[in-house]
Amino acid sequence: MEAYIMNIIVLGVISWTTAFLLIRRIFPKRSFDFCNRTVSTIHATLAVTLAFLSVQDWGCPVCPLAAKSSPKQMRTLAVSLSYMIYDLVCCLFEKRVSLDNSIHHLVSIVGIGAGLAYEECGSEMVAALWVTEVSSPFLHLRELLKELGFRDNDLNLAVDILFAVIFTLGRMVCGPYLAYVTISASNPFVIKAMALGLQLVSAFWFYKIVRMVKHKLTKRTASKNVSSKLFIPKT
Repeated sequence: MEAYIMNIIVLGVISWTTAFLLIRRIFPKRSFDFCNRTVSTIHATLAVTLAFLSVQDWGCPVCPLAAKSSPKQMRTLAVSLSYMIYDLVCCLFEKRVSLDNSIHHLVSIVGIGAGLAYEECGSEMVAALWVTEVSSPFLHLRELLKELGFRDNDLNLAVDILFAVIFTLGRMVCGPYLAYVTISASNPFVIKAMALGLQLVSAFWFYKIVRMVKHKLTKRTASKNVSSKLFIPKT
């Protein structure tokens, strides 16, 4: 791995940690999770932007396949790897370790780390970064709104549905195609394994998201039915 990439990763971990500490100081009354999700939202926005800017061929965003990564792609992946390392450690400090989230972080760290070490398949990995992070701002926004007092209302439901739609299009429409081309191309075995692992994690989360949206819509319908009965005039 190039020395400048290692420098970006180390500087990135320090920068994400510093950002978290600053946000904790700015919002002392907010929870640990609120501050961490604010940092995560910043990363997701930055990652999607950098991934967008590092595409080499807009005629085929995942091309060239199994090719040497460009310096811009390497820097983009290094920034996200530094965030993944920070966030994994941050989640341990929160003392609420989620198994599926930990697996997602480990898969991402191993996959991005392998890509940076091999200096290959930058196009596929940048595309995967875009697919996985494009829905993240809405994922974090729905939790931030809850802490700000916007729970079980129209705004919260709208963000939930928007997140579910973007996640589905990214992870379950673009994701399987991206996993297929990554596995079929002459990429290193570890990259293929990580592509498959990431898609399996995405499918599990998709199942949980469908259940969440179904529960919220059912709850909202039941609540409206009860309200309408309460306001029926007596004859």
